[in-house]
Amino acid sequence: MRISDEDRQKLRELPAWLKAQIIGQDNAVELVAERLQHGELGLTFPGRPKASFLFLGPTGVGKTELSQQFTTHLLGSSKLVRLDMSEYQTPDRVPLLIDRIAAGFESCKGIGTLLFDEIEKAHRQVLDILLQLLDAARLTAGANRILDFTPWYVVLTSNIGAQRIMAMRKSKYETMERLVRQDAQRELRPEIFARVTATVVFDKLDYDTQCRIADAMVQKELAGQTARHAFELSSSRDVVDAVIKRGYHDRLGARPMRDATELLVRNALAADLLAGGDGSGRLLATVTGSKLKLCSPSSD
Repeated sequence: MRISDEDRQKLRELPAWLKAQIIGQDNAVELVAERLQHGELGLTFPGRPKASFLFLGPTGVGKTELSQQFTTHLLGSSKLVRLDMSEYQTPDRVPLLIDRIAAGFESCKGIGTLLFDEIEKAHRQVLDILLQLLDAARLTAGANRILDFTPWYVVLTSNIGAQRIMAMRKSKYETMERLVRQDAQRELRPEIFARVTATVVFDKLDYDTQCRIADAMVQKELAGQTARHAFELSSSRDVVDAVIKRGYHDRLGARPMRDATELLVRNALAADLLAGGDGSGRLLATVTGSKLKLCSPSSD
């Protein structure tokens, strides 16, 4: 398989790049990056998806985010087809699932990532379809169309083992990983483990890790607002502290932190714009630390 120098360099840098996007999950990222490199280099088993993953771990630790990030980086934006398995718990929903997979296949122009979210909630007939995809990378859609998923990645996520992960606060990652795999093997069909390329266990996010995530989220939100609206924005350390104060949650991971970041920053921007400002300046926390305000550099 021929590969350009640019793509070769991108694949060499993939592990480090993903670790910068998915903070606090280095073990999971390294395993996924290896399999992605194999897939992009054409080193995987022919007649199957380029790679398939079972992501295990608590909510809000980066399972979906990692899927989105590697898909966008390797395949392009809007190439992730996300399917919530809580919507497919009865046999009558199977035809709808096939239709949605086919629609995603068409919208992605035949290459992308299929994400089956919370796979443990799916009906057995849904799992039969999934096993067909993993084994032969084929799906028969309407009008007897045969869809070829060999250029695709497939990701299954599950919260199985989440309680164990949250409880094992001082255990080594290897011990936690082994026990969570055992939990999943007891609850999921063995055929799934026989067909996925890799089972990946995500660790809990401790306080220090969530602080690093908060810092990254603030910078990302400011950069996004600047790119979209040409604002000139900067922030101080107390902005991150305010986000942590509002968004830290021991059991829900990074999702509340993301929501807090968006709310606090956008509220400050909205207040400035509604007061006649131009959306530019330095973000500071209020005295109570519960809100942010946008100030001109001279008033900092």
